[in-house]
Amino acid sequence: MRDATDAPLGPEAQFKAFLAEGRFMIQRSRSTGRHVFYPRGAVPGTGETDLDWVPASGEGTVYSITVNRTREGAYNLALVDLAEGPRMLSRIEGVETAPIGTRVTARITVIDSAPAIVFAVASQGPV
Repeated sequence: MRDATDAPLGPEAQFKAFLAEGRFMIQRSRSTGRHVFYPRGAVPGTGETDLDWVPASGEGTVYSITVNRTREGAYNLALVDLAEGPRMLSRIEGVETAPIGTRVTARITVIDSAPAIVFAVASQGPV
């Protein structure tokens, strides 16, 4: 695991470098175990700076979603609660919208020539 203080890059640049390597990583405080997203130098509200990079599970739940319609088509923007606790803004691919509470899984894709995290509705398995 990389430590935010060992790398010459800032937290956002480190996050993007991990994505470019095909890895979805988030930060976790060594002292509290609290996960943090968006990448930063300290835990919001408490100020711990002992953040390590750890792999994200890629699992989440839709907290909120909105659909934007343009002349080019429709796309959604969703707030997803990651299994580790933080909430992130992303897209849910393959659907126009999804009910609040829908389980989703992350994957890395390229948007505007840069790697990014998007989600897809998780497989429900056999019924």
